[in-house]
Amino acid sequence: MVIASIDLKDGHVVQLKNGKDLVLQRDDADALMAEFDRYGEVAVIDLDQALRNTDEKGNTKNTELLKRLLRRGNVRVGGGIRSVKKARELVSLGAEKVIVGSAAWNPAPKPGESVLNVAFLEELNKAIGKQRVIVSVDAIHGKIAVKGWTETVDIPLIDGAKEAEKYCSELLFTCVEKEGCMQGTDMEAVRALRSAVRCRVVAAGGVHSLEQVAELESLGCDVQLGMALYTGAVRLPDAFISCLNWKKTGDLIPVIAQSPAGEVLMTGYANREAFARSFETGKLTFYSRTRGALWTKGETSGHFLELVRMRADCDRDSVLATVIPHGGVCHTGSFTCFGSDPDEKSSLERLAATIRERFANPRPGSYTATLDAKRVREKIMEEAEELCDEAETRDDVIWEAADLLYFVSVLLHKENVTWQDVYDELDRRHKEK
Repeated sequence: MVIASIDLKDGHVVQLKNGKDLVLQRDDADALMAEFDRYGEVAVIDLDQALRNTDEKGNTKNTELLKRLLRRGNVRVGGGIRSVKKARELVSLGAEKVIVGSAAWNPAPKPGESVLNVAFLEELNKAIGKQRVIVSVDAIHGKIAVKGWTETVDIPLIDGAKEAEKYCSELLFTCVEKEGCMQGTDMEAVRALRSAVRCRVVAAGGVHSLEQVAELESLGCDVQLGMALYTGAVRLPDAFISCLNWKKTGDLIPVIAQSPAGEVLMTGYANREAFARSFETGKLTFYSRTRGALWTKGETSGHFLELVRMRADCDRDSVLATVIPHGGVCHTGSFTCFGSDPDEKSSLERLAATIRERFANPRPGSYTATLDAKRVREKIMEEAEELCDEAETRDDVIWEAADLLYFVSVLLHKENVTWQDVYDELDRRHKEK
């Protein structure tokens, strides 16, 4: 599959040729993240960190922007990660994986020494887990490139890759000579690398066409794209569709629809045209095996499924679609095809949505709409006191806790905070330890 790249330099999104010459610059990182996340993982690279363009605190002009992007999708982050502390911090802030480059290598190994910085990699594995680690095997003329591609070390690509996979779940290979040139990547090097290691391989640098994306996928390699996306040479919807395992499944691939909260809603089948229609309209579309035609969920009932993102499974023969349901999903009227309840299950997200709707469209007699910031804080203190001092039975605790959560949800809405923001903070604290 394709991993879209957002390279940051001096606070801007950039694309460089051969890692040096500026080709394009833009300032819509948030919009790019929202778009790229629909189709797959996103790589965010701090080029200034890689080049050590930092202040006294170790930050760059990209630091705040990078932090903002980390929890807005399935993000892997790279660029100048030289310490375990920094890697742990990035994971706690939302990075699913970290990409380590120069710090992973021993630039001048003595006879009998490893080509890797083994002590660093072992400590990193212990701190965040091998599955979160990606090692860059960037190469210039077949030698490992380090220090922002400004230097090479006398370590052949394949030899280094075989050692590196012991300490990571993925290898990121960039053919530096091809980077940003739009002339195709070094397929011979990719084939050799893919044959030499067993872990996941991501190819980057020079990939310039949908045909090469499909070719790399057929080799069992994912592709990290930058210039080809920004210039329009490759479109992410086309790349997503072309990377699915059509040879295994025939013309139809099963699609599982789930809500943002993780509740499974329905399953169906999609062909190439159905996937394209889903991406084009933002409404989940299937292929009806009964009617032999495309059908967009909700085209009759109005209960459509708003597409958030799609993810292919590891074998590329089924797809998980995260959607926002607008009304009951099942033709029986149930919220999900796997249950009989006509309503969405209660959750903090559902409560937040109800509160949001009450303030946006206040109904006569609505208590929620009367709550101002001062009053809701008073109610939180009042309900917390009742929960702590007056709830004596299990039922009392449930009742008072429900009241407290309601008023906390109202306060979050007024402060433009979501429950996901709260979950993210709890997740950050968990990963910090």
